[in-house]
Amino acid sequence: MLRLPRFVTLVACLMICAMLRPAPLAAQADTPLQDVLQAVQPLVASPSRATVPQVLAALLDADAPGTVDFLRAWAEREVHERPDDGLFFYARDGADRNLILIDIDTGEVAGDVSSRDVNQIRPNAGVRREINAALVSFELLNPNPDRRMAALAAIARSPDADQIPALESALAAEEEARIALRMERLLDLLNARFATDSATRVDAIEGLRGDISTEARRALNQILQTRADFAPDIPEDTNVARIRTPGEDMDLIAAYATLSDAGLVPPRQGRNAIRDALRLNAVSGEVGGIPVHRLDTDEMRRTAYRALQDAGTVPPLVTQADMEARVAEYIFFDAYLEPDAAVTDAARDALDSTRTAISLWQFLGISLDALSLASIFFLAAIGLAITFGVMRVINMAHGEFIMMGAYTGYVVQTVIPNLTTSLVVAFPLAFAVTFGAGVAMERLVIRHLYTRPLETLLATFGISIALQQLAKNIFGTQARPLTSPDWLAGAIQVNDVVSVASIRVAIFAMALAFLLLLLFILNRTRLGLEVRAVTQNPGMAASMGINPDRINMLTFGLGSGIAGVAGVAIGLVAQVTSEMGANYIVQSFMTVVVGGVGSVFGTLAGATLIGALQKGIEWFNPANTLAAQTYMVLFIILFIQFRPKGIVALKGRAAGD
Repeated sequence: MLRLPRFVTLVACLMICAMLRPAPLAAQADTPLQDVLQAVQPLVASPSRATVPQVLAALLDADAPGTVDFLRAWAEREVHERPDDGLFFYARDGADRNLILIDIDTGEVAGDVSSRDVNQIRPNAGVRREINAALVSFELLNPNPDRRMAALAAIARSPDADQIPALESALAAEEEARIALRMERLLDLLNARFATDSATRVDAIEGLRGDISTEARRALNQILQTRADFAPDIPEDTNVARIRTPGEDMDLIAAYATLSDAGLVPPRQGRNAIRDALRLNAVSGEVGGIPVHRLDTDEMRRTAYRALQDAGTVPPLVTQADMEARVAEYIFFDAYLEPDAAVTDAARDALDSTRTAISLWQFLGISLDALSLASIFFLAAIGLAITFGVMRVINMAHGEFIMMGAYTGYVVQTVIPNLTTSLVVAFPLAFAVTFGAGVAMERLVIRHLYTRPLETLLATFGISIALQQLAKNIFGTQARPLTSPDWLAGAIQVNDVVSVASIRVAIFAMALAFLLLLLFILNRTRLGLEVRAVTQNPGMAASMGINPDRINMLTFGLGSGIAGVAGVAIGLVAQVTSEMGANYIVQSFMTVVVGGVGSVFGTLAGATLIGALQKGIEWFNPANTLAAQTYMVLFIILFIQFRPKGIVALKGRAAGD
C-alpha cells in the first residue's frame, strides 16, 4: 500500500514537467548526468524502495542526456561506483577478469580496474520495479514516436496497476492520434483489471466490447476466471458463475471424490481397492465363502466384498445410492475469482460480443481462404476449359503439364539463384515448354483421335503415366523445392484473427491477370475470334476460310502453356513431385464441368463454387479433409443432375454435344 503514493508523487512530477514543456522531452538540459547523480549519490549507491522516488524525481527534473540508458543499466545491475570519489560508471569485461569502466556521459573508457576496486550496485526487486515503472514513464514522454510505441508494447506485455497514472499523464500530453488511440486502449485494459472502483472498471470493460485482439480477450478471460467449490449453502459474498448438478453437467463419481478428498465422506472403493481387500482376506482359497477361482467378474468380487463387509472385516461398500444421497447434501458451483458481480457481468457481455465479432472475422478468413483456393483451381482448370471446350478432348495428361511447369520453375531456380529473377524467367519459360509439349502431343496423338473420345481418354491417360515416370527418372521421387522470394514470404496480418499468406494474394492477382488476358485474347484478337467461331460451328468456320485444324493445334498449345504457368504458381504453395498433377486433374475436371464447358466465366464460377464448398465443409470438420472432398463430390453429382451443362452453358457445338 506504500508503493502507490510514492509512484503517484513521481507521476505528478511527470505531469508538471509535461505541462511546462511545449512538447514531451523536446529538449534536454545541458547538465551532465554524472552531476545529477552526485547530488543524490548515497541514494543511488544504496537504493531502497523508500529512497528511489527521490532519485527518479531528481533525474526527471534534470532531464540530462543518457537518463533512460542509465535507468536501464541501473535496473540491470550494470552500474558501478568508484569508492575513491563516489563516481558512477558503466562497466564491461576486460582482460584478466578486470573491468573496463565507461564514462556514463561521454561513453569513453575511463580506466581498467579490478572488480574489487569498484562496488557493483545491486538494487533489489522492489527497487527494480520502481525503476522500470519510471523507465516506462520516461519512454512514454520520449520525443521519438517509435520509442513511445515500444513503451506501450512493454506495458501490454506486462500490465500492472502502477502503470495507470503514468499512462494517463502521457495520454494528456500525446499529440499523435494513433499513439493516443493505443494509449486509450491500454488504459481500458489496465482499468478493466486494476481500477479500484466498480464503475471505472465497468466503463473500461464496455470499451473492450467487440475488441478481437489477443490482449483484450486475455484481459476479459482473466476477469472471468473461476474456481470450483462446494458448500451446504452458497455463501452470501460468493460471485457464482454457475451451479453444477451432479449426474447432469458434473460426473457423480467426481462430485463424490471431491467430498471424499475433503474428508467429508468415506472413500469410494474402486476396482483396485476391492481387489486388494479380497487379496488380503483370502483364506484357504476362499474369500467370504466364495472360491478364489470364481472371482473373475466384477459382480462376484462385489459379492465377496459384501460378505466381508457383513463380517465387519472391511469398510462398507459405497453404492450408487450412497453417493447420490451424500452428494445431494451439498451444492457444487463455480465461483468467479473476481468478487464484484457487476464487473463479471460486464466482462461476460463484452466477451460474448467479442466472440460474435470473432465469428464474423473467422467467416471472412474462411472466405479469403476459399477465394485463394478458387484462384488455384481456376489456374489449374482454365487451360483444360479451353481445350475441352474447343476440341471436346478429355485430356487426362493436363495435370502433367502442370507438373512440367512446376519442374521448369525448379530447374530455373537451380540455375538462377536470385528468386525474383528466377520467377520472372520461369513463367514465360514454363509457358514455352508446355506450349511446345502440348502442340507436339496434339500433332502426334490428339489430331488422329478427334472422332474417338474414348480412345482419346485412354491415350492421354497413358501419356500421363509416361510423363510421370519420365519425371521420376529425371528428378527422382523426392519433392523438389520451389521457393518464393522474400517479398512473397510471410502473411498480411489483418488482425489477430485473420491473416492471408502473401503468396496466396500473389496467386489470386495472377489468376485475375489470366482472366483479363484470356478475355482480351478471346474477345479482342483474331485468334480469339477464330477460336469462338470453331467452338460454335467448325463447319461454318471452315467455309469462312478458318483452318479448324490449325486453331485446334494453337488452342491445345495455349491451354497446355497456361497449365505450365499455373504449375509454377502452384509449386510455390505445394510440393513439386511427379504426382502433383494427379492431385489437381480431378478438381480441374470438376471445375470445368460445374462451371460450363469452354466458358472462361464458367470456369471462374465453377472454381469459386468448389473452393467455397470445400473450405465451408472443412470449417465444420477441419480435422478430416478427405470427408470434405467426399461431400464436395457428392454435391457436384447432385448439381449436374439439375444443371448438366454447368453454371454458364455455351451455345453452338458445346451445347449440341
